[in-house]
Amino acid sequence: MAGGAPHPPKVMGVADLAMFYVVTGVSLRWIATAAAFGPSSIVIWVGALLGFYLPFVLAIIELSSRYPQEGGLYIWTREAFGPYIGFMAGWSYFTSNLPYFPSVLYFDAGNAIYIGGASWLHLRGNPVFFMSFALTALAFITFLNITGLRFGRWLHNLGSVGMWGPALIVIVMGGLAWWQFGSATPFTPASFVPVFDIQHMIAWAAIAFALSGAETASFMSGEIRDPRRTIPRALPIAGLIIVSCYIIGTFAVLLAMPSGQVNTLQGLVQAGAVTAEKLGAGWIVVPLALLITIGNLGAASGFLSCAARIPFAVGIDRLLPPVFAKVHPKWGTPYVAILVQGGLGAVFCVLGQAGTGVKGAYDVLVSMGIIAGFLPFALVFISVIRLQGRPSDAGVTRLPGGRFSSTLFACIGLATTLGALVLAAFPAPDEANKVLAVTKILGLTFVLLGSGTAVYVLGQRAARRAA
Repeated sequence: MAGGAPHPPKVMGVADLAMFYVVTGVSLRWIATAAAFGPSSIVIWVGALLGFYLPFVLAIIELSSRYPQEGGLYIWTREAFGPYIGFMAGWSYFTSNLPYFPSVLYFDAGNAIYIGGASWLHLRGNPVFFMSFALTALAFITFLNITGLRFGRWLHNLGSVGMWGPALIVIVMGGLAWWQFGSATPFTPASFVPVFDIQHMIAWAAIAFALSGAETASFMSGEIRDPRRTIPRALPIAGLIIVSCYIIGTFAVLLAMPSGQVNTLQGLVQAGAVTAEKLGAGWIVVPLALLITIGNLGAASGFLSCAARIPFAVGIDRLLPPVFAKVHPKWGTPYVAILVQGGLGAVFCVLGQAGTGVKGAYDVLVSMGIIAGFLPFALVFISVIRLQGRPSDAGVTRLPGGRFSSTLFACIGLATTLGALVLAAFPAPDEANKVLAVTKILGLTFVLLGSGTAVYVLGQRAARRAA
């Protein structure tokens, strides 16, 4: 660490890491998004599992084993393609989290409303409440992450319970409601056939993106005990929970209510409330909403923790001002990078809301996050292919079949990622001002990538002057 500051302790074992993967890999908002499109979304979940999640996990296991140092996909793409591509991959991932924070916290605010019961429901379309909630939550998780994972991991662990716990509650309640009253959604063979129109295909990109998160812990491998062994052990455990939550959770929501009535901002707690009313168990809505709120706070904290390591690693490489390489004198965390991440997330919260309603802001933020997130994922798959020609030491985890298997799965994941990138650029079908939405999505994405190139060029010049 720079300046003789302490190293953060290696506190994460297999159990902690698996829970971290769950809290960053499960986002309950995607269950609502999928359920809104009916039973065919279950088939899309399976397709995303095979076409994106499985290849992505296999890529992460191999790359994190090849390069276990802190920095994750920034290091992997830098080793495969050089410093510029590595920087842009890290920059794109870092910036993808800027719209992510307000979008996930908007979803969180929509569910937190149910904690207050009927007296809070008037806030469902109130932009001031949603923005205030998001900004307050960002301030809290920023402070928590500055103190390090010694404390922050407890929110991550609680958050993992807040992810699978509500899904389990809705699954059980949905089963009971189906047993007593029948399914609210008709499940016929025809209803499982995907619909190939723009409205449905846009949702496919979100469903594929929902299965990201396997990349997160590799950014902070310096705080993982023996990452080469721990990451491959934790990922399959977390993957089973993540996929089960998504597929069974979507099915349970559809058992509870018709797909046309699902609100993408409040779908899971909404389904819980509808089912609880049918079963005469209205008391369960408040703890359900509380669990969802904690789960999404944990998820936002987890992503802030890992993404802030990118400007820290880039600062060490002297492509950003030296201040980004500074660590806290007491907690050993990259506190400057964390503060910048939280502050820029707050700016995007305000920008995303400008000129639109709550749902319009949410949809724009989601699309921006998907595009900026999938760009570095595409580079991860290409890096796997590129690195197959390089020798690896005995500690590297490889797939059975070696180069052929790794290349095949990487090509499958790359094709899915590129398709999702195209679909994510389309505005939501119910967006009133589609031109404004597309302008925001593409314009802000180009600004983020263009500014990355500018920062890289300036960083190179500064590094040459310093040498």
